[in-house]
Amino acid sequence: MEKEENFKNKDNIEEVKSETKDQKFSESEPEKEEIKTPEEKIAELEDKLTRTFAEMENQRRRFEKEKEEAFEYGGFSFAKEALNLIDNLERSKQILKNDETLKNSEALSKTLEHLNIINKDLISIFSKNEIKPIDCLNKKLDPNFHQAMMEVEDDQKESGTIVQEIQKGFTIKDRLLRPSLVGVSKKSENKVKKNEENKENSENK
Repeated sequence: MEKEENFKNKDNIEEVKSETKDQKFSESEPEKEEIKTPEEKIAELEDKLTRTFAEMENQRRRFEKEKEEAFEYGGFSFAKEALNLIDNLERSKQILKNDETLKNSEALSKTLEHLNIINKDLISIFSKNEIKPIDCLNKKLDPNFHQAMMEVEDDQKESGTIVQEIQKGFTIKDRLLRPSLVGVSKKSENKVKKNEENKENSENK
């Protein structure tokens, strides 16, 4: 029995040694590198060079665009804040007009006159810097430039026509600085009912 066990152990040792040799041989065997022809190497270099130049050109264009936008719209935030001056002037005028103690007085007339001059000067300065008010009254509502705040019944105008300007909007060059806050027209309920009745009568004929 001991001889048989010794014989088996010897066989196992031989197998382990054999496997170790095979493993070492496979690990030490160098991988075959793909051999490229000179033409393939040149083509690969040309491709890398083309990609590099394309990337450089894209970066140059991005830089130029960012530089132009910084130059043209660098004062965007300042201009938007400056619009508060015009808003405050308008509010001041309304407060003065609604003051019962000042109504029909010469003091009110002169004060409003001076406020209007200041307002015109501000608008003129803005215009020189291509900041212009949006003309909106009696025009169709355009979501790109107007923001509807209320609806006003008006059977004389087409629905969606701007009939009231709540706050003036402005553009800077080709961009919206802030939208006009407006009231738009809608047909009265009586007019809508009449139109529906007329439509039903015409269909029944």
